Amino acid sequence: MKKNTKERKTGNGGRAGKKGPIHPAAFRRRVLLAVTGLSPQVVTETLYALTQTLKPGFVPTEVHLMTTAEGKERARLTLLSDDPGWFHRLRKDYGLPDIDFSEQNIHALATADGKPIDDIRTRRENERLADALTEIIREFTADPDCALHVSIAGGRKTMGYYAGYALSLLGRAQDRLSHVLVSAPYESNQQFYYPTPHRHVIYTSSNRPLDAHEAKVTLAEIPFVRLREGLDERLLKGSVTFSEVVSAAQKALEPASLEIDFDRQCIFAGGRKVRLAPAHLSFLSWLARRACDGRPNVVSPSDGVPEEEYACEYLLEYGNIGDDLDGTTAKSMRKGMTNTFFEQTKSRLHRALREALGPEGVRQYGISNTETPPRQYWIATPPKSIRWIGWETPSPSRKLAENQRKQGGKV
Repeated sequence: MKKNTKERKTGNGGRAGKKGPIHPAAFRRRVLLAVTGLSPQVVTETLYALTQTLKPGFVPTEVHLMTTAEGKERARLTLLSDDPGWFHRLRKDYGLPDIDFSEQNIHALATADGKPIDDIRTRRENERLADALTEIIREFTADPDCALHVSIAGGRKTMGYYAGYALSLLGRAQDRLSHVLVSAPYESNQQFYYPTPHRHVIYTSSNRPLDAHEAKVTLAEIPFVRLREGLDERLLKGSVTFSEVVSAAQKALEPASLEIDFDRQCIFAGGRKVRLAPAHLSFLSWLARRACDGRPNVVSPSDGVPEEEYACEYLLEYGNIGDDLDGTTAKSMRKGMTNTFFEQTKSRLHRALREALGPEGVRQYGISNTETPPRQYWIATPPKSIRWIGWETPSPSRKLAENQRKQGGKV
């Protein structure tokens, strides 16, 4: 896919997102992606609405189409021919700058073995459409300097559905979704491409003359829910199918469910098994136990002032894995839990969760905290969604640590 690399000045030096939300028109790369069928007119209608009726206007630096084999041929002949085509006429009529739109930007659907798809009727053809739209939208939204506008005005209803759904899954704050409305009797007129700035006579099917200058085209922006933040980063970076992204989004929306298994030294997060190092598993279990017992959030120990209570409680959990008082972890806790241990263990736990479950895994199953100091920490999973499976073995270290905690003494 060709990327427009021309520099365009914007209020923030051409880069998006440096000082908070920015209007899509301010982005260096601005892409119009339209789904079309046998009516390529929706491309010029949408381009007219974006540049002439929207305030501030959105002038694309690139135009891309997703269509069928026949749709590609119609778009090539009517929009890009040297007649000139209607795309070139629109640019000339309204003084629009250069826009990267060529035959290479018209993406025609094809079967897995490369055969062109003329229409979308079968289940397999719909799957190819969904996957193709997901991949092209994933590619555009992977560029932080790109603002993507998706038009669902053309093509079959399934094309618009898949395009809108894919944008909902992958879209960001600067991305938009729209449809165009054309006033009667210009709607569905094969000779109408956009409202011209001067008189231009076209004819209806009954040979009635109309002036294209009098037509009204309205852009209907469609709000959509953005689910991107809940997806695994690996789905955002690699080639993925539509069904894979939908499945990942569905899992992200399901209620959190955390099972802590000491026997196998792992957790089951939403049913997904994640192996954790003993120190990380015990740390997670310690905060989970406090939450389930209704105890207060914890504060990271101060530098040079180890927390004896935290150490006792932590060792109760670590004892379930089979450590004893001669182990390295138990010895390090004899004077209490240090700030270094707390921060490093939390950080490494989050790294393990992120590698296994993505950012959403950290959000649902990691450690949350308040924003203002002194920061308080707690397990992100609701207590009602936490349970322990397997046996909690009363090892010597656990017995001694529990007795010491009850007596208020040191480990």
